[in-house]
Amino acid sequence: MAGVSRQSRRDLLKVGALGAAASLAGPSIVRAAPKAMTMMHESSFIPPYDAFFKNKLAVAYEKATGIKINYEVVSVGSLLTRVTTTAENGSGPDMSTVGFNWAYLFDEKLIDVSDIAAEIGKEGGGWYDNAQEAVVVNGKWKAIPYANIGQLMNWRTDWFKEAGYEKFPDTWDELLEAGIKLKKNGHPFGFELGHGFGDNHGWLYPLLWSYGGREVEADGKTIVIDSDETARAIDYCRRLYKETMVEDCLGWTDVSNNKAFLSEQISCTNNAESILWLAKKDFPEMAKVIDQSQNPTGPKGRFHFLNVQAHAIFSHTPDKQAAKDFLRWLMKPENLGPWYDVAVTYYQPFLHKYDDAPMWNVDKRNIPYRDAVASAHLPGWPAPLSRAQVEVIAKFVVIDMFAQACAGKSTKDAIAEAKQKLTAIYKA
Repeated sequence: MAGVSRQSRRDLLKVGALGAAASLAGPSIVRAAPKAMTMMHESSFIPPYDAFFKNKLAVAYEKATGIKINYEVVSVGSLLTRVTTTAENGSGPDMSTVGFNWAYLFDEKLIDVSDIAAEIGKEGGGWYDNAQEAVVVNGKWKAIPYANIGQLMNWRTDWFKEAGYEKFPDTWDELLEAGIKLKKNGHPFGFELGHGFGDNHGWLYPLLWSYGGREVEADGKTIVIDSDETARAIDYCRRLYKETMVEDCLGWTDVSNNKAFLSEQISCTNNAESILWLAKKDFPEMAKVIDQSQNPTGPKGRFHFLNVQAHAIFSHTPDKQAAKDFLRWLMKPENLGPWYDVAVTYYQPFLHKYDDAPMWNVDKRNIPYRDAVASAHLPGWPAPLSRAQVEVIAKFVVIDMFAQACAGKSTKDAIAEAKQKLTAIYKA
């Protein structure tokens, strides 16, 4: 190696070592790699999920590449605040989980990852179409969707059986009928109607859509909340609340229904898979009589709530390619598969490769979460991502429309107020 300095030889050896790890790390790294990068996540309701990333995935990546991946966990409900601060200050974590429509909200602060999204999709058997609803902004993938956290019906099989139901009601009308009987037997329902961030959206938007109602047309401009379909959805919701539920769920947030269900105060709620997961751990006898089912169908079909979890790279990240390389590695089946497995389907994949993955055989009661992904949408559907959509969600416009009707406001007045708010937001 005549003419090559001692320092150059050291650099070449370093590059060679990193290249040898390409089978694990993805694309070969042919530049000076950063010493460390930070990934920010919201604390999972399934603690082993966070532990697996920190103790297995991060360790494996550092061993393969020499790059340390710091796993920064923030408390439940505070991730949006942390992402906002990071984006505004242009400093902090290199990567973060983003949800809902945050890819649109922070569009200019996130880099384009369309190239690796295409590679991941090809390797993973293709993306579910609706995965793009939350992460594609102006034709560019601004995040890599790694999972959906589905919201389905969690119910007590023993109490339903006592009321004459061997399986979960298929339609909303049948659910109302069952709920009336169960409440009479001392086992009421409980669905969140307050200002939480998941369990309220998880059933109210699907209810609205299943009756044919929606806030705005697909053009993202025409307000259509004032419709007979919306009115019928509200009238149904009022009956479901008054005739089947506990009264205090008007003020519930996301932890309320979990507590009520696991303390045996209610027989049915809409929630993620965490109720059954925790019951297996802390209340094994109760877990035997818990089941999970897709949302009931309405006159216009069956719908579910899209709760996308995606990884995005901040534009302030010093080495953007290194961050892309890590996300590419993370989404490889040999890495992503075991990470899914440890959460036992609490996180549902958006890649068709996992439609028949072994994790779905662990407990057949979890399969409805897989099947619900295809019929899930973001709040504001069928309109595309927009700033107005972000504001509607932040101000609980649709949630409050239903809740106010349940609290006593007339259907006409509840719709009128929602229409006024939506008009002001979309024309701002």
